[in-house]
Amino acid sequence: MSLKQLSNSSINNISNHTDFLLIGHKKFHSRFMLGTGKYNNIKNAHNSINASNASIITVAIRRAKNAKNIGQRNLIDSLDWQKLWLLPNTAGCQTAEEAIRIATLGREMAKKLGQTDNNFVKLEVIPDPKYLFPDPLGTLKAAEYLVQKNFTVLPYISPDPLLAKQLEEIGCATIMPLGSPIGSGQGLQNLLNIQIIIENSKIPIIIDAGIGTASEANKAMELGASAVLLNTAVAQAKSPILMAEAMKLSIISGRKAYLAGRMKKHNYAQPSSPKPDITSIQ
Repeated sequence: MSLKQLSNSSINNISNHTDFLLIGHKKFHSRFMLGTGKYNNIKNAHNSINASNASIITVAIRRAKNAKNIGQRNLIDSLDWQKLWLLPNTAGCQTAEEAIRIATLGREMAKKLGQTDNNFVKLEVIPDPKYLFPDPLGTLKAAEYLVQKNFTVLPYISPDPLLAKQLEEIGCATIMPLGSPIGSGQGLQNLLNIQIIIENSKIPIIIDAGIGTASEANKAMELGASAVLLNTAVAQAKSPILMAEAMKLSIISGRKAYLAGRMKKHNYAQPSSPKPDITSIQ
């Protein structure tokens, strides 16, 4: 949604704590979505999630399924799923068929955690082991099938405006274009395409992957993104808890700046105070 499409009441909602993120028919108070991988220990992960104030926590189903009594499995069991919303993801899947199978397991996991109405899935189809770019054809194929099976599909894609529109048209709930390659920390590398996707979309656009620090998350929100999903930037920071808090504040700030509308740029300096009216003084 462009800034021009926002009503005055919508802009005022940000100050009234009613500026919800709407995905499908589900409302979320936070526009910060956080992953559960790559932390040095469970305590850091748990405390970072609490500091982030995130509503949505994403979990790689393949890794969680293979975990024993350590690591991510313990983290999942220790989180309060009455307050958090599970976003199962199909990370590690190389084909559409594999992603569909893992998505089904993710839905089962959500139900075991008590979220009986949770049909969410972050769809990742990534056959490229070096650069980890998502497969557009495999993603589209899997998304179409999962939508028909009543999943709320959040597809992870390269910033391709045409693919984004196709996924929206088949019924995906959001589009999740990457800022730069997964875990790279390179920030937003394709601003033009991301802007086009945001401007042309009628569903939430969530920037996912590549963000390394708070200013980059802020920039994503100032562009008009609906939310930001990240993991490595927090998990691998020197102080994950402090970085989680920084990201939370930057996302709130970026959202407010977007809704406020930045000033017009000028080619020359403009005086801050108007020139005095000489005639009125006389």
